[in-house]
Amino acid sequence: MTKTRKTVLVTGGAGFLGSHLCEVFLQRDFQVIAMDNLITGNLRNIESFRKDRRFRLIRHDVSKKIHYRGKLDYVLHFASPASPIDYANLPIQTLKVGALGTHNALGLAKAKNAVFALASTSEVYGDPLVHPQKEDYWGNVNPVGPRGVYDEAKRFAEAITMAYYNVHKVDVKIVRIFNTFGPRMRLNDGRAIPAFISSALKNEPIPVFGNGKQTRSFCYVKDLVEGILRVIFSDLHEPVNMGNPTEMTILELAKKIIRLTESRSVIEHHALPMDDPKVRQPDISRAKKILQWEPQIALEEGLRKTIDYFRENLS
Repeated sequence: MTKTRKTVLVTGGAGFLGSHLCEVFLQRDFQVIAMDNLITGNLRNIESFRKDRRFRLIRHDVSKKIHYRGKLDYVLHFASPASPIDYANLPIQTLKVGALGTHNALGLAKAKNAVFALASTSEVYGDPLVHPQKEDYWGNVNPVGPRGVYDEAKRFAEAITMAYYNVHKVDVKIVRIFNTFGPRMRLNDGRAIPAFISSALKNEPIPVFGNGKQTRSFCYVKDLVEGILRVIFSDLHEPVNMGNPTEMTILELAKKIIRLTESRSVIEHHALPMDDPKVRQPDISRAKKILQWEPQIALEEGLRKTIDYFRENLS
């Protein structure tokens, strides 16, 4: 008897994380539906598997009602602008995909009796007053600041996801994603690693905000995707931090990228943006204890793979 292939729909499926998730589900022999309006996604991200007969791309803005006739086993909501440049340029779209898009994706999951997974973010913690950040920390967010459109969109998304769990008994998962990097990041993404690598490969000044002493924790995309899968296939419903707990300063990161690229770039300091978090480090105790997950790929190894990707794609 032929086993029925399971179907997953990934909103933001042509984006950085979404495309990696589509690829890994294809490797697991799922039927994969990518839904994307390509506002920040790119067809190049899905080029290697777009002709796979098990894959389908639907161009659609998930802030508008989603119509899908077939069966679905999983709905993964990964659509959203995700960098400060994006949500500065697309503030209303960012709010709409976090609010209306999450509502529509949850409604789809409810209608199809599918598992729902939300891509949340460490930005729900804002500029944290607790360090490292655990899932029970409520955050320190400025709702009317420049980052508020993204932070509050994701905080609302978590709230409505839990409401659908409590009221409609939808099987929901919430992944709080910390800084992630790897191939398929946009070259002009604006976040630290793409900005630093792009500048270093061109031997241009590397832009560091403030004194560079603010900290971040960087997780390679392959590790993150493995963690997301473990959340999706678990019995968990409460939020789970996903990221690399190894913390470093932005200045240290810039110097490391200059060394790895053998660049002649110099570091150029710029004014610190408003509400820029001073620290960012996940406490991944929950993921380690319940899911037996923690990152395996060292920062330097991941950076080398990412640098290779950028070198191939920079014009």
